[in-house]
Amino acid sequence: MLKIFLVGMGGFLGSVARVLCSNFVQQASDSTFPFGTLAVNVIGCFVIGALSELGEAREIFSPETRSFIFVGILGGFTTFSSFGNETINLFRGGLPVSAVGNIAAQLVIGLLAVWLGRLLAQQLWG
Repeated sequence: MLKIFLVGMGGFLGSVARVLCSNFVQQASDSTFPFGTLAVNVIGCFVIGALSELGEAREIFSPETRSFIFVGILGGFTTFSSFGNETINLFRGGLPVSAVGNIAAQLVIGLLAVWLGRLLAQQLWG
């Protein structure tokens, strides 16, 4: 139960940070390109990479801390960071086919799901 609470609290903090960061970057860019989303995805990937390496090298994160930071804060900030970390772990684990499969599946199935969701919503409410 504690881990669930920690994930929830971290998710709250990460989600608020995502909105603040994304809005700031988007407004600063004065562009229609989604630079705000790109920024949070890149920042999240960098942070999860750095903290994962630190955690593996120094074994400094308890399971509760990992839940709070990795699943909660970073998961709330951007799930793209989890995708990036899991893909790199597959490559590092000697599973390049699985890593490439993960990339392809996340991209293709994710975009297909967005398209199908929009299509369904148009049919139901359009």
